[in-house]
Order: sequence, then C-alpha cells, then structure tokens
Amino acid sequence: MTSGDRRWLAAVAVTFAVVAWMTQPAGTATAGTVAQPAPGHDTEDPDGRQLYLTGCSSCHGEKGAGTERGPSLKNSGEASAYYYLSTGRMPLADEQSQPRRKEPAYSATEIHALVEYVASLGEGPSLPHVNPANGDLAEGGVLYRSNCAPCHTAAGIGGALSYGSAAPSLHSSGPLQTAAAVRVGPGQMPLFGPEALDREELDSIVRYVQYLRSPPTPGGAALGSAGPIPEGFVAWVFGVGALVLAVLWIGKRQTSRNGKGGHGRS
Repeated sequence: MTSGDRRWLAAVAVTFAVVAWMTQPAGTATAGTVAQPAPGHDTEDPDGRQLYLTGCSSCHGEKGAGTERGPSLKNSGEASAYYYLSTGRMPLADEQSQPRRKEPAYSATEIHALVEYVASLGEGPSLPHVNPANGDLAEGGVLYRSNCAPCHTAAGIGGALSYGSAAPSLHSSGPLQTAAAVRVGPGQMPLFGPEALDREELDSIVRYVQYLRSPPTPGGAALGSAGPIPEGFVAWVFGVGALVLAVLWIGKRQTSRNGKGGHGRS
C-alpha cells in the first residue's frame, strides 16, 4: 500500500470517527440529580437558620428581605429553595454570574433544613408532590411540546434564549426538580401554577421529561436528538463526504493500476 493510499484511508477513518462521536446521545450525564429529602433518616438535624445565615444572608439579608446583591426570599417558598439548592445553582460564588447546574453545596439533610427555613420566611409555592408513574406519557408529550419544547427543544437538550441566556438541558433533572421548576418558573421560565397544570398533568409532564433521557431510536442512531435540520446536515456533510473520499480513493487506485499496466506493455 502506497503512502497516498494510507492518507486516503486515514481521511476516511477520521470522517467516520467524527460521525461516531457526533452520534453519541446528548445529556447522558446525571450528575447533580438529587433525590427528594427524607427527614428523619439522619442522626443529625442541622439548623436551617444557621445554615442560611452562614451561606445565604450575605446576598439575601438576615431575614430574607434581600439586599443589593440578591433578591428577597419572602415569597420564594419551598419549591424555589429546593430547586436552586438541589441543582447546585445556589449559593453563587459570584452574584453577577448566571446560576448553572453543578454539584450541590449541601447534603440532602441540609437542603431539607434550608428549604424549611426559607419557607418560614413568608408565603410561596410549596414543594409539589409528584409521582411520574401516575402520569400519562402521551398526555405528557402533548403538554411538553406545547409548553416546554419552544425553549428546551423537543428532545429536552436545552437551547439559546434572549439576552445571552440559555434554557438548560432537562436530561439531568430529577422528577422533583422538574416539578419544582414548573411551579416556580426559575429565570426566564414562566410559572405554571395548579390552575394552569393540575397535579395529574404535572405528573404526566414529569414522566415525559424522564422519558426524554433515553427515548427509543427505531430509526437508527439518534445523532444527539438535535432535530431534523442538524441531523440532516450531519448526514449530508459526513455521509456524502465519506462517499466522495471513497470514490476519489478508488479512482486513484485505478489510475495507479492503469499506469503500471501501461508501463508493462511499453
């Protein structure tokens, strides 16, 4: 095999390697998913107020009334506190940065204590009771596509919003985190109270969001479930590109063989 042949083979191999990398399913990471706190299962009962004063009061004030560095928590309630704490979006290292999902700074027991304390500061949405097993998957799909897909995309992988913000991927969101987000409307997300989505509908949406983590792919590789346009782009660019490389390589080999045969006849 000549050095030219090796280069063509290497180009084809790189092309298929890139295609394989791009077909890995998106959002497979589950880090940061926190189960619903279960009080009474730990030997220690942390002081929610003390945890708040240590880690939250510098931005939200000693009594939760807010400061120049952070908003009031008087009407945040259990659902908001649980969502931000369990997803690691709070506390922030820099109050100017956008809250993003990361490993929680507190244990499940500490989160439970903080949630109870924030709820005691005033009125706010309570932590919803959610049971995805009671939801209807088909109904959840309809509700999700109507209310959630415009920002989080049909596959739940997230998408760009206005003013430099982004709707996060839902593939790492636990059932209670999803339900809490629906009830509090964090960031630019609208709030959906019980009058907009009742408990049964909430169960259905949560079930569908969990389904989006690993949906069946009867048509073959999911290509990250990014949608028909980017998936078609991948097929055209890499598929046709691989065919062009293969045709050029075959043509080069045929030319080389013809050249050798011609020399032999002369």
